[in-house]
This record gives sequence, C-alpha cells and structure tokens, in this order.
Amino acid sequence: MPSAPSLTERLRRLAPEAVAFAIIGAGNTLLYLAITWVALPIGAVKASIIATVVTTTLAYLANRYWTYRNHTRTALRREYALFFGFNLVGMAIQSGLVAVGKYGFGLTEENDKIAFLAVTLIGIGIATVFRFWAYRTFVFLKPPVDGHEGAITEMDATAGFAELSAIDVPGSAAELDVRLKR
Repeated sequence: MPSAPSLTERLRRLAPEAVAFAIIGAGNTLLYLAITWVALPIGAVKASIIATVVTTTLAYLANRYWTYRNHTRTALRREYALFFGFNLVGMAIQSGLVAVGKYGFGLTEENDKIAFLAVTLIGIGIATVFRFWAYRTFVFLKPPVDGHEGAITEMDATAGFAELSAIDVPGSAAELDVRLKR
C-alpha cells in the first residue's frame, strides 16, 4: 500500500494553486472594493451584492483558465453553476458581516465608509477560505492521472466529494486507482 504523501509534499503541490488563487483574489478584491465604494450611495448591502455578481464572473474565468487550468474540465454550465452557488454563500458571509456592521453596530454609509470597507475585508477573508476549499473540492476536479478519473466528472458534487475518500469502496475510482498501482 502506498504511503501517504508528506505534509511538505502536499503543500508543495498546493502552493502554485494557492498563489494563483490569491493573485486572482487580490485583483478581484480591489475591483470589489472599487465597485462597493462607487455604489455605496445606493446602500451598503446592495453595493456588496452588485460587486459580488460582477467579480464572480471575472473570478470564474480567471480561475478556470489559470488556477485550475490543469484540472479536469467538466461542463461549463455545471462548473459555473457550482462556482456561482459557492460565491453566493461567500456573498452571504461578506454581506452578512456588512449587515451586522450596519444594523448591529449602527454604522452609516455617510459617516463610516472606512469602517464598512474594514468589515468588508474581514468578510472577504472568511469567505475566501471557504471559496478556496469549495472550488477545489467541488467545482474544479482534480486532473486526471491515469485516465480513469474522467468517470468522476460525470458525478454531481456530492458524489464527487464522497468519491475522494472512497478508497475502500469496491468499484470507486479511488479504489480502481489503488488496484492499478499495485
């Protein structure tokens, strides 16, 4: 039975993906903050939602064609729907923190722009960790190693997640990989 890769080895493989994700995230964060700043007069929560919708599409394209370019490609509709769905959760995290700032702490758009941006950055940080995990787990599937992983792309996200840990399940792609390596 093959030994588990060391933590250093796993981090070394994850690093390029994390760096590309971070660069895209930083650019989108600047764009997000600019859109939020400009749209703040219509309301902080509405501005947050508008900024999220615009930057989500740009983030999807950048991640699909740069960060995860070597991962198995599945249907564009499937990927974008999952990507957008996980971004909605991220938006709920971010906008939820903005709403707590506005309604919980009484921040106002006129007097507390910097405080709103600070709360937004905290929300972005929390949502970014969630998104990175969700994208690499459900949206952009791992690249094929021996050609058998293509079967995973036909599955829905839940089945794909279960497949990743199904080494001992007869007939799973993970179990097939173990058998082929023997």
